[in-house]
Amino acid sequence: MDKLIPMPVAPRVPPKVTGQLARLATSVLAATLLSACGPKEPVRIGFIGELTGNSADLGEAGRNGALLAVETINQAGGIAGRQVELLARDTGSTPEAAKAAASELLGKGVVAVIGPMTSGMAKAILPAHDAARIVLVSPTATAMTLHGQDDYLFRINWTTRDNAMLYAKHCHERGFRRLALAANQNNRAFSESWANEFQRAFEQHGGQIVGIEYFDSAAESQLPVVEKLLAPRPDALVFVANAGDTARLAQQTRKLNQAVPLLAAEWASTGQLLEQGGQAVEGLAILQQFNADDTSPHFTDFHQRYTKRFGRAPAFASVLAHDAATVLFDALARRDGDAPLKRTLVDKGPFQGLQQTIHFDTNGDTQRSAAIALVRDGRFVRQAP
Repeated sequence: MDKLIPMPVAPRVPPKVTGQLARLATSVLAATLLSACGPKEPVRIGFIGELTGNSADLGEAGRNGALLAVETINQAGGIAGRQVELLARDTGSTPEAAKAAASELLGKGVVAVIGPMTSGMAKAILPAHDAARIVLVSPTATAMTLHGQDDYLFRINWTTRDNAMLYAKHCHERGFRRLALAANQNNRAFSESWANEFQRAFEQHGGQIVGIEYFDSAAESQLPVVEKLLAPRPDALVFVANAGDTARLAQQTRKLNQAVPLLAAEWASTGQLLEQGGQAVEGLAILQQFNADDTSPHFTDFHQRYTKRFGRAPAFASVLAHDAATVLFDALARRDGDAPLKRTLVDKGPFQGLQQTIHFDTNGDTQRSAAIALVRDGRFVRQAP
């Protein structure tokens, strides 16, 4: 006869423990349901720019323009019901700091990054973006070395070559035939490209560059640079520098020569030039990529909201960064499923900016209209094209 093997008896669970388990199960179920119905994961977009250092005004203007665009899209419901989160990082003033900031942003899972604001920093961080296949949309980088490349960089601005041609034409029309240039060596990717393109265009108009001096922004005084520029008695001086350096160069120039006309590369076209340059920059000619006097309802609304939000009028970097942000939002909303954002930016355009339509070619390059402005009574006065 087979031996009966007693079946194990389950231990008795005290009623108190049973109630705790039931409540735990209920809590887990409720948390799961709340999670399913809770807010969607935000769309994370980065901003990277020089927020400290000599070009901080450019970086801050760009960040503010992008931030205003983010606040506007979120008030309208976000992108497909998801809010947009802007993660801003400072490149500092060195390529090493820029690379570290870019690496940190990429590690945060951003779908794209707005910035940087200078060509030198764009060159520094672009390899990391190419490797990660994350789109980088620079509002203001213009160096020719960034043009025509099949990479992950998209540029809202046009090139130093385009800008230089406008400057050369302006100088020729004003009767300038001999010019001297001071160029910033800290952002040489931009300044050397600008100087080379300008020299080529100006010589095509019959002009001559009688001197080029590269200078260090950290130098205690730029007076020796100005003395060298004035020595060959040029018809005008051209400064290829940020706003702060341009203001200092102008002030040093006026100590030695009150009459020589001044021009500055578009890099300096911010409020800092007017604030720090004062009387020394009156009459200075500079290119602007937007129309500050635009009275259209769309731009007027942007101008009013920007001024109220940040306590100052928008600069060109603010406008172009706002365009960069809205282009990204539009592309993310238009893309088909999980289609690459890079391909969407090329295929789904054009995109509407604050004042101009933006259309990218296969290399992420675009065209933009611009005009020369003169500093008059402490403000930029745009000249007729």
